Amino acid sequence: MHTRAARPDDLHVLQGIERTAGQLFRDAGMVDVAEDPPPSLNTLTGYLLADRAWVACDSTDLPAAYLIADLIDGNLHIEQVSVHPRYARQRIGQRLIETLAQQGLAAGVPALTLTTFADVAWNAPYYRRYGFTVIDDNALSPGLRSIREREAAQGLDRWPRVCMRRDL
Repeated sequence: MHTRAARPDDLHVLQGIERTAGQLFRDAGMVDVAEDPPPSLNTLTGYLLADRAWVACDSTDLPAAYLIADLIDGNLHIEQVSVHPRYARQRIGQRLIETLAQQGLAAGVPALTLTTFADVAWNAPYYRRYGFTVIDDNALSPGLRSIREREAAQGLDRWPRVCMRRDL
């Protein structure tokens, strides 16, 4: 596997990765999350044009995973990282997170942030292994608070969620 910036011809593949990876939530009893549509092509194009979309590719240069990030309150915020289940448990997500961390260090960004499910094995427990810590709800920055409010309005708070941070 190798990582690179996403390209326009990758975007349909990224949507397929998201749909397939999302099915893991069905097995966890989170059907609504599993059925959530992937980011639109317009949304993915926005990340691509902002230079905040990366892919991990197989030997044929076909994406097997992707990461998109926003700039929130001066930090790089992982909006989504998804790995096709066929490539699970190969540390591909970690490789993408490290790619983002390198980008952040080069740009002088102080931290990576994200929001995730607290009790889903491949969510908060996974990110803890890679240096992320939970941010107390009372210490959320305005941008993170806004993201959490949007997630709550979408119904994601039916399952415990947390904001996490990894200093760079």
